[in-house]
Amino acid sequence: MHKKTLLALAGLSLATVTQAASPSLEEMWALVQQQQAEIAQLKSQLNATEQRVAETEEKTEATFAAVEEVTSGPVSKLAEWADKTTVGGYGEVHYNNLTSDNSNNSKDEFDLHRFVLFFGHQFNDKLRMYSELEVEHNIAGEGQNGEVEVEQAYIEYDYAQNHRAKAGVFLMPVGIINETHEPDAFYGVERNSVEKDILPATWWEGGVMFSGELAEGVSYDAGMHSGLYIDPTVSDWKIRDGRQKVSEAKGDDLAYTGRLKYTGVPGLELATTIQYQSDLWQGETFAGEDEVDATLWEAHAIYNRGPFGMRALYAHWDIDNAIETIKAGADEQEGFYVEPSYRLTEKLGLFARYSEWDNQAGSNNDSEKQQYDVGVNYWLDEHVVLKADYMRQEVESGDELRGFNLGVGWSF
Repeated sequence: MHKKTLLALAGLSLATVTQAASPSLEEMWALVQQQQAEIAQLKSQLNATEQRVAETEEKTEATFAAVEEVTSGPVSKLAEWADKTTVGGYGEVHYNNLTSDNSNNSKDEFDLHRFVLFFGHQFNDKLRMYSELEVEHNIAGEGQNGEVEVEQAYIEYDYAQNHRAKAGVFLMPVGIINETHEPDAFYGVERNSVEKDILPATWWEGGVMFSGELAEGVSYDAGMHSGLYIDPTVSDWKIRDGRQKVSEAKGDDLAYTGRLKYTGVPGLELATTIQYQSDLWQGETFAGEDEVDATLWEAHAIYNRGPFGMRALYAHWDIDNAIETIKAGADEQEGFYVEPSYRLTEKLGLFARYSEWDNQAGSNNDSEKQQYDVGVNYWLDEHVVLKADYMRQEVESGDELRGFNLGVGWSF
């Protein structure tokens, strides 16, 4: 009896619970609507995401196209050109305070002596161009002191391993400073007088030049090029005045230059140069003479060991001609200098120089000049230098030029 009663009560309770847990039609409809709303929202979010993905892909494709255009268009070509092109230069400003027994040679002046720009371009691994544009004495033009000059403009080609050739306008392979004359590379405010008046630096010609290495530490230069021109009717026969500077230069007679250089020992350079020109008159005739040939011989030594340095150079011109058509003694012109130096610190260096030269060495005239220079260089940077020196120049005839020079120079 009791068991039946308990079973009846349990069945009634289960039915009640089941009836309470089952949703009504209204509740089921509300649940369906809620689920549809959630599905619609999810579809909307999915559509938005797909749209953003599509926009991102479109922007990515546009970016790739822009990058491709940059890497293959004008910007790319400009970057490639810049990578193969070099720009450099140097400059120097001087103050000269010199007093002469002959007042015509006295000097008290400031001068932007040189401002130079280099431009070079590497066409490929074997072919390159180099040029050098210079303004001297700040202002050029009619009635002005200065000049605008192209000292170098040539193409160089590596035609074999360790051998190259260049054609155009280039510096002569002679002396110490003619090819390397940036102000931070030498002592003294002014370039030494022997290399200016005898060689004469800076000296460039137009033609072809072959260069290379014969063995380790042994190099050569050999060229055929334009030459000097001296008009004896207006010239005092200074070699320096014969430079034509490749400006509509007379080319009736070519010149030939050869140099051997040894650098096989660290810190040491030994070199000798020979140049021959069969006619300094370039085909013209003076005083019944058809031609006058000239031969230059130059030798120099550079030695640097620790803080100590030494430079020495000798140069000699032999000009063959009837003496009556040449200024007395000018058939022989020669000079030499010796320059020891000492680097007190990385930035401060001292030097002394003795120079002797004569543009009329073939006569017994008192035309020989001697000059003593002492001074300091102070490098603010490896390529920026301050200079000060004292000089005394003596001429056998008795004239004396003395005073001091100040300068600042740079290269880059």
